[in-house]
Formats: sequence, structure tokens, C-alpha cells
Amino acid sequence: MNSAVEPACYHCNLSVPEGTRFVSHLEGQDRLFCCPGCQAVAETIYQSGLDGFYRFRSQANQRPDFEAEQQSFLAYDLPQLQSEFVIPVADDDSDSILQAQFLVEGITCAACVWLIEHHLDAIDGVIAVKVNAATGRATVRWRCDQLKLSEIMSAVATIGYRFTPATEDQQQSIQQDERRKALMRIGVTGFGMMQVGMVAVTIYAGASGDWLSYWRWISLIIATPVVFFSAKPFFVSAWRALQNRHLVMDVPVSLAIAFAYSASVWATISQSGEVYFDSVSMFTFFLLLGRYLEMRTRHKNRLGMSRFAQLLPLTATRIRLHSSAETGDREHEVIPLRALVKGDQVVVAEGDILPCDGVVANGVTRVDEALLTGEGHPVAKGQGDAVVAGSTNLDSPITVTVEAVGAATTLSAIEHLVEGAHASKPKQVVIADKLASWFVAAVLLISALTATYWLFRQPEHALWVVLSVLVVTCPCALSLATPTAHAAALTRMRQAGLLVVNSDVLGALANLTTVVFDKTGTLTEGTPKIKHIETCGAIDQQQALHIAAALEQDNRHPIARAFQSWQGALTVTEKVTSPSAGVRGEIDGVGYVLGSPEFVCEQACVQTLSAPSSDDERISWLLLARDREALAWFGLSDLLRPSAEVAVTAARQAGMKTVLLSGDQSAAVREVAESLGITDYHSRVSPEEKLQYVQRLQARNEVVLMVGDGINDAPVLSGADISVAMASATDLAQTKADALLLSGDLSLLVEARGFANRLRNTIKQNLTWALTYNVLALPLAVMGLIPPWAAAIGMSLSSLVVVANAIRLTKAPLGGMVEAR
Repeated sequence: MNSAVEPACYHCNLSVPEGTRFVSHLEGQDRLFCCPGCQAVAETIYQSGLDGFYRFRSQANQRPDFEAEQQSFLAYDLPQLQSEFVIPVADDDSDSILQAQFLVEGITCAACVWLIEHHLDAIDGVIAVKVNAATGRATVRWRCDQLKLSEIMSAVATIGYRFTPATEDQQQSIQQDERRKALMRIGVTGFGMMQVGMVAVTIYAGASGDWLSYWRWISLIIATPVVFFSAKPFFVSAWRALQNRHLVMDVPVSLAIAFAYSASVWATISQSGEVYFDSVSMFTFFLLLGRYLEMRTRHKNRLGMSRFAQLLPLTATRIRLHSSAETGDREHEVIPLRALVKGDQVVVAEGDILPCDGVVANGVTRVDEALLTGEGHPVAKGQGDAVVAGSTNLDSPITVTVEAVGAATTLSAIEHLVEGAHASKPKQVVIADKLASWFVAAVLLISALTATYWLFRQPEHALWVVLSVLVVTCPCALSLATPTAHAAALTRMRQAGLLVVNSDVLGALANLTTVVFDKTGTLTEGTPKIKHIETCGAIDQQQALHIAAALEQDNRHPIARAFQSWQGALTVTEKVTSPSAGVRGEIDGVGYVLGSPEFVCEQACVQTLSAPSSDDERISWLLLARDREALAWFGLSDLLRPSAEVAVTAARQAGMKTVLLSGDQSAAVREVAESLGITDYHSRVSPEEKLQYVQRLQARNEVVLMVGDGINDAPVLSGADISVAMASATDLAQTKADALLLSGDLSLLVEARGFANRLRNTIKQNLTWALTYNVLALPLAVMGLIPPWAAAIGMSLSSLVVVANAIRLTKAPLGGMVEAR
């Protein structure tokens, strides 16, 4: 009989089949592999200089199946599949950057995270990779003009892992599975707690001899599934934390359960000492119950973020022309929402939810946009007006021309921003996590000293006293105090119409001293109207309008909207936009310039001209010119935003300074400032000068909030302590902002300052309660006055108090909370 042991594969540790020989010379010696797949993976890892992975991994990898995987990855290059989990990322230098979230299969330890991140970082075109071992999720950002998505997924597969798109359906499936497992663990523990409790009554009633041994063995059998199944998440979390040299609250919990169970097993086998199976089951039950309620709160908050996409209709009614299009005959067809493409026309019936972003092509109605903006009043929409996915058509059927669907919609962009805000860790949360880590270390030290003391005094009580110390002081409440309050505050502010992108803003808002406003599109409606047109003789008004409209086409600046009605007649080439100044381009080989008089005179070599006179000082004048020739003047007027006066007055009453910085001409800026009571205002300010002005304020220890919406506001939005972009802002301005004002109600900014103070007070209350509870409970536990089951109840109740206090923020009004500093 051949007793030789079959050699194991160096990569996956499976047996190498007899007669096969896949060998690579790695680390100075021959390594055997079970198949060419494992061999290719290992060689890729070594060729990439990542051979340290094999020294640090905690267990063998899965055996890859390349041929099937390579074919499946190619499908993810299709735009239809990418639309669910891939989003474009606005960037100053490129518009070809994409970002995707994946669920990672095959992660077993921290070494896997290190390997995946370093392997993808070395690939040309990959910008950033973040892998979370705890959640099994990865975020990858790459340049789509250099790299295909299938190549990224294939690259991960070559080192033995697999990326799966992290879609909403999959996320919901994961959450359902998490809830199911949590309830199953609670059920097992609850049953075990009741059964062990009944057995414990018999033991405490005086059972002895064989009966005592019998009942102890029954308790052991019932408590074992509680420890090895229900309490498994505590052990996994503690082990992962210790591997990464980090102390978390599950460490003392796991120690308490392990010590109590082990000591009880030994007492049962040796028929000596005390057993604590009832205490183990009871505090495991209360721990799991507290975790489950906290998990439900987390899921509810996330549902509040992601429920928008779930409310979109599954189908849309598209208008389709008959083959004889000249007859104008049309028919309606119901198609899946995913089948819609840009340019389609859809019919939205009264009471239906809009399935896409688009422009009203026919019909007049009112829509409810409260889901996106927090604005409770319906908004009137007619031909040419923009509508967004997720809003509800209230009055009558309309026809909408599709502009964006899926991940390209405003709704989807908001969801991704919200997810980013909730995923980020504010400084307060980081500090709380560090405090909890140090607190755990202190608890472990105190537990060791307590054990030493009781072992010398009353050895029979030492174990359960230490268990009580470990459980009663578990810093669950301390760890939940800040992040739970932050999550509740983010949810409430989004509901009101202020979408916070950077959660550090919540702390800075409470210390706000100065608010700096842009004018056009911020203090004003941002929809300027052409009030006057004066031509200079070379062209007529219609020609001037068509040229100006062509130059402003695809421009997101508010001024461009005034020319939308005349767009499409001409095509511009070689177009160049100068922020806060103007735009130039060629039409049929002729160069044109449109913008401020100074900019146009410089670019077109036109002698300096004076704008036409007008009785309305709020009119802003734009000049259209071509080489050395002025063509036309456009007089634009913009109405004040209804909430502007309320916001400025409230800010002043709250003790904050208000400043107006604008690139517009001085007369229009002065008119707006005087009508709002702003005494500190500046006109014809360039983007660089705006930033310099804010930096001077910051040098005087002012905490500055900047509100803007144009591409020219991007530098100052980046430099301010807090930056808010209007919902209509350019993509670049939104990426530089800390928050988006979805509702357009400027008074929310001042009310948010009061709400930030309320959040700060709530966090203080939570931290005070958590620390007070631990400080009071610890001495009692050390003195042996709290049994383990009571310690578990106390710790769970402490966590629930913190969570309940934080949840109150989700119902708190933002109005009426303006506080003087």
C-alpha cells in the first residue's frame, strides 16, 4: 500500500493530481501547482512584486476557473450593465473617469485586501482602489479611455478573487440575509436562554450528586449552539480586530463569553466549581437583541437614502412612430425602464412618477419634487421646462423628452453623494473610535486586576465578577454615541432639502461666523431674462440671438439659460469658455466673442464701449462682437430668490456677517446688496480674488460658509471652511462643495447652523450618558454587586438609550432653531 502523501498546490493547497506537473521556480525553489490556473495566479503575483502575500496570508486561496470567468467579464463592458453600478466622476482634468463599487468574493484576511489594492494600483489607468475587509466591498476609480472594466475584473481574477457589481438589488439581498441571520441567532439564543434558565432553577434549588451532573450536562448541550452559532459574530469581529492590532468592543464581550463557557465546561466535566451557562445564554441574548435593534436603525437610515430608486417605476410608456412617419401616426408602447435611451419621448400620466430626467415636450402640469428637494409646494412645468426622475406628475399628462436615465439622472447622483457622506468618518467619530479603543484597553487591565484580587479573596466568585466587569463596561454606547447621531442628522437635513456631502460640515456649522454669497443663481433665481437687445447695425436681433445662443449652448452657467429658446440654429467650433468673463468660438469660420464688455473688447480687439443706458440698475449687459466689430448688446435681468432676504436677515440676527462677492458689474451687485441689506459687497471679482478674500477672512479666525453655483465659484468653494452649492450648480462646483442646497431655500443655511448646535448637544448628551454609565457601573461590578446577566441588560439598555436619543434628530424641525453664537 502506498502511504506517500500527495503534494499540495502552492496556491490553493489542494492535492496535486498524480501525473500532472505544473512547476514554477519561485523564491529560489520549485513550487508545485494543481492546474495552470493556480500557476498563472502565482506567477502574476510574483511578477507584480507582491510575493509578500504568500508570507502574510492566513489561509489558502480558492482555485480559479479562468475560461468561464474571462467570458463573463466581457459582458460588463456593455453600457446597459454598467448603468446600475458605474458612475462618471467629474474632474478638473478629464471627463473620462469612472467609479464602480463591487462586492469582493474570496477575501479571507487583511493580506487579501493588501494584495488586491496593490495589484490594481500597479495597472495603468487605475486611479484609486479601496477595499473594506469587514464589508467585503471595493471601490475602484479608473480612466475608461485607458482601461476597460472587464480588464479590471479580469486582473482581480488572475490573483484568485472575483468582483461582483454592488447593485441595489444585491445590497438589499445582503441586508435581508443579515436580518435573517440575526433573527435566527436571536431565536436560538432566546430558546437556549429559556431552557437553560429552567434547568438552572433546578440546580439552584439544591440538586446534588448524579442529578446535579445530569442537569449540568443538559445545560452544556443547550448552551453550546448559543456560543458557537449565536455568539460567532462577536468572536469573528474580535479576532479580526486583534489581527489588525486594534481593540474593539467585541474583544471584552468575546473574552467574557469564552471564559464563562470554558470554565463551565470544565466544571461540568470535572464535577467541581460553578457553571454559568444561564448567564452566558442570557447576556448573549441581550447583546444580540441590542445589536439587532441598532442594525435595524442602520438599515432604516440606509433605506431612507436609497428608497428613491426603489420608488421609480419599473416601466415607461414610450411614444413610437409608425413606419410611415410622415403621417405623424404614433402609438404608445410600455417598455422596461432600463430600455429607455436619451432622445426617447415618454408619456407620464397624471399621478405617475417621472422615470427619467428630461424636458417637457408637450403639456402643462405641476410636479411634486419634495422627494428630491424637500420643497413641499408643487412646481409648475410647461413646454421647455426641465423635470427630474423621481418627481410626481400631479395635474395632467405630459410628454417628456428623455435627457438622462439610470445612473446619469440627478436622482442617482444625489444617492451616490448621500452614500459617500454616510460612509465618510467625521473627526468626531474618529476621536470617539480612538476613545473607545483606549477604553477597551483600560477595561481589560481593570478586569485583570479584578481577577487577581478576587482569586486571593474569594476564588469561587472571581470568574463571574470578571465576567460582569467585561460585559457591563463594554463601550457599545460610547462607540454608537457619535456615528448614530451623525447618521440621523444627515438624514434629517437631506429631508429638509440640504444634502450634506462632507459630514465634517456638521461640526463646522456650529461655529459658523461669516456667510459669503455669490449673486447670479444664488441670491437671485439664476434664470435671467433678456430685457433689452441693441444691435450695432451689422446684424439684426434674430441673428444676434442665434449667434449668442450657439456660443452659450451646453454652458451650465445661469446666464446661458436666457438664450435657450434660440439654440440649435447654428453650430460652434473651437469654443473656449473663460469663467466669470465670457465665451469665444467660431461659426462658419468666423470668430465671435460674447461676455462682459472688458472681456469682449480685449478678445475681439474692439475699442472700449459704454453699455446702453437704462433706468433699471439691476440689468447686466453682455456684448457680442467679432474681429474689431461690436455686433449687439444684451441686457439681462434676474429676480431675487424669495428666500434671500429671509436668509440674510436671519444670519444677521444670529450674529453672523454676510458678504456678497460677484463677478457681475457694479450697478447690478449694488442693487442686490442694498435690497437685501448687505453692506459688505464687491463686484467684478475674479475667481482668484474670491478665494483670496475668503482666505483673508480665515486669517482673522473667521469660520466662513461660501454659497455659489457657477464654475467660477469652484476655487472658493474648495477653499472655504464650509461650501454649499445650489442644486442647479455646475458639476464641477458640486464636486467642490461640502453640501448641496436641493430645495433652493437659502434660509435653510442659517437654520442648519441651529440644527448643528442641536446635533452637538445630542452628541454631548450621548457621550455623557455613556461615560457616566460606565463610570458608575464599573465600581459596582468590581465589588461583585452586579451579576453577569444584569450586566448584559445594563449594557444593552445603555446602547439603546444612546440610539433612541440620536433618532430624535430625524424628527426634529430645522426651522425655529437659529441661535446666536
